[in-house]
Amino acid sequence: MLAYPVKLTRDKESGGFVVTFPDIPEAITQGETVEEALEMAQDALETALDFYLEDRRAVPAPSKPKHGQRLVYLPVNIDAKVNGQNLPAPL
Repeated sequence: MLAYPVKLTRDKESGGFVVTFPDIPEAITQGETVEEALEMAQDALETALDFYLEDRRAVPAPSKPKHGQRLVYLPVNIDAKVNGQNLPAPL
């Protein structure tokens, strides 16, 4: 199952955490806590990948996570669609 690394950044101005995906720049979200931010990240990743698939664009393969970096896993139904694109192996 594919898993994409995320970058969690504390939002000093409004509080909470901003989540970005190095491999999927369109997927950006936030949450008040780390747990909420990661839940929102799951939704943001799924939504972004739906757009890739609808537009018939190649979905970028997930990069290798850096030490301590959190991962967001694709649900089975989207993982199957993405893997059907014959993506190159992660770096």
